[in-house]
Amino acid sequence: KALVDGGGVTFHHHEVVGARMAKERLKKLRFDQDVVAAVSELTFLHLRFHGYGDGAWSDSAVRRYVRDAGDLLTHLHVLTRADCTTRNKKKAETLARHYDHLEERIAVLMEQEELLKIRPDLDGNEIMKLLNIPAGPNVGKAYEHLLELRLEHGPLGRERAEQELMNWWSARSQS
Repeated sequence: KALVDGGGVTFHHHEVVGARMAKERLKKLRFDQDVVAAVSELTFLHLRFHGYGDGAWSDSAVRRYVRDAGDLLTHLHVLTRADCTTRNKKKAETLARHYDHLEERIAVLMEQEELLKIRPDLDGNEIMKLLNIPAGPNVGKAYEHLLELRLEHGPLGRERAEQELMNWWSARSQS
């Protein structure tokens, strides 16, 4: 917590501290692990929307928002809307309009890309075969690279995914 000019207060890393506190309290209250995990994750994610502003997020940022929320997306929608409270009616309407816009973008991307099932265009077996490598950490790194590309650009298609993977592997081998 820190004081800001004008007499206000700001809480740095509010989401991290809040998630940790929620986890500790819920454990002491003997909630089951699934509830503890879900509530602490929602607490961690709930402020992310405030970075959405006027809808300037890229499609990749929206994909990451959905991926990070996972099965908790519906609950995150409810929590985020509940958290957008203010006595300033214009500000409340603006926040609601921005969240409506985000939900619309999510719906469009879900329809186009099956966002809740985001995976790279190649699986681990295909990566091993293409790169001619055994199972191990390099397969995981290659998979993560393809997943990042998928989040950034949307579906790549098999041919482009293979080319991107080969370029990435070649660049790694040369360094």
